[in-house]
Amino acid sequence: MNAPDAPHAARLEARIDLDALRANVRRLREIAAPAQVMAVVKADAYGHGMVQCARAALEAGATWIGTAVPEEALALRAAGIEAPILTWLHAPGDDFEALVRAGIDVSVSGQWALHAIREAAERTGRPARIQLKADTGLGRNGVQPRDWPLVVDEAVKAERDGLLRITGVWSHFACADEPGHPSITRQLTAFHEALEYAEDAGVSPDVIRHMANSPAALSVPDSRFDLVRCGVAMYGLSPAPELGTPADFGLRPVMSLVARLASVKRVPAGHGVSYGHTYHTGEETRLALVPAGYADGIPRAASGVGPVSIGGRRYTIAGRVAMDQFVVDLGPGTESPEPEPRAGDEAVLFGPGDGGTPTAQDWADATDTIGYEIVTRIGPRVPRVYSGTSEPGRQVRDNFAPDA
Repeated sequence: MNAPDAPHAARLEARIDLDALRANVRRLREIAAPAQVMAVVKADAYGHGMVQCARAALEAGATWIGTAVPEEALALRAAGIEAPILTWLHAPGDDFEALVRAGIDVSVSGQWALHAIREAAERTGRPARIQLKADTGLGRNGVQPRDWPLVVDEAVKAERDGLLRITGVWSHFACADEPGHPSITRQLTAFHEALEYAEDAGVSPDVIRHMANSPAALSVPDSRFDLVRCGVAMYGLSPAPELGTPADFGLRPVMSLVARLASVKRVPAGHGVSYGHTYHTGEETRLALVPAGYADGIPRAASGVGPVSIGGRRYTIAGRVAMDQFVVDLGPGTESPEPEPRAGDEAVLFGPGDGGTPTAQDWADATDTIGYEIVTRIGPRVPRVYSGTSEPGRQVRDNFAPDA
C-alpha cells in the first residue's frame, strides 16, 4: 500500500493538552478549598513537560510548585518561574548555596540537612527558606518523632539567628490511596502532634501546613490543612481506581500518546510475529507495525496485552514489544465501507478515552502497574506537542532544560 503524503509528521508523539491541565487545577482548587494547591511537577511533570505544566498550573491558580530534586527546582527558576518552589529530595554534596540564592524552599528531614542548609546560608549571606518534614509513618524521608524536638529546636534557633526562615511543616501519607486504611488516622494524629510541638517550640503558627497528596486531597478532607500537593490528579489520572475514575472527580487526562503506523501488510496463517514468536497468526491477516517500543517508554510487560486503537477499533499488541516497535494484528479485513488502515494512519496508545480509545489506566491494568508509571516513563526521544499554549508546537524534552 502507498503511504499517505504526511511531510514532517512524527512517528510517535505525546500530545499534551494544557487546557485540560488548567481545568484540572481549577477543579482541584474547588475540591480542596480553602486550602491552596501545590502543582507537583517532579519527573518532568510526570512526563508531561515540567516548565510548560508549571506555567499552566500557575495560570490556573496553583500558588506553589513542588519538585523532588534540586535540579528541577533550579531549572524552573532559570526558566523565569518566580512562584514559591519546594524541593524535598537531596543528598549530602548537593548545591544548597544555589538553592538559597534562588530563594527555593528546601525540605529538612534530618540534622545533616539542617546543618548543610544553615552553612549554605552563612556562605551566601542570605537567609535560607526551609520546611520541616515529619515522618508520621511512611518510613521514607522525614524526621522521626524521637528526633523531632531536636531538629525543630535547632531550626528555631537558626531562625532567631537570622540564618533561615521556616516556611512550612509537612508530612506524607503511606496509604491515602487505600480508602479507610487505618494508617491514615494514625498518621494524621502523629502530624497534629508534630505541629503542636513545633508551635510550642516557637515555629510561627502562620507557616504552611500540608500533608495531602492527590489521593488524600480527593478523599481525606481532614488532611487538607493549608495546602494540598497535587501531582497525578493534576494530569487527569486517578491516584487509585478504588477512589474513582478521573471523570468521577471532574478531571480529564492531559497526555495522549499517538503513533503513525510504519507499515501494514498481509501475511499468511501461522506466521510468527516479533521476537521469540510468542504469537502466531491464526489465519491470513493484516499486521500493522507501530513504531514505538520500550526505548520510548512502552512497557515490555505490555507484550501480548497492551491496548491500541486504530481506525476507531481497539486491538491488542501481538507478540513482544521490542526496543523501537511492536505489532498489532488487524484481522483479515471485512467488507466494511470504512477504509482499511494503511501506513501513516494514527494509532492511539492512550489518551482521555474518548470514543472508547485506551487510557493510561487501561495500560496500567494490562501491565499490573499504576497510571503514574505509564505516563512518567515516556522517554525523551518522544516529542511533546502542546495545545492550549501561547507557544504551540513540537518541543522535545531534554533533561530539565528550561525551554524543554
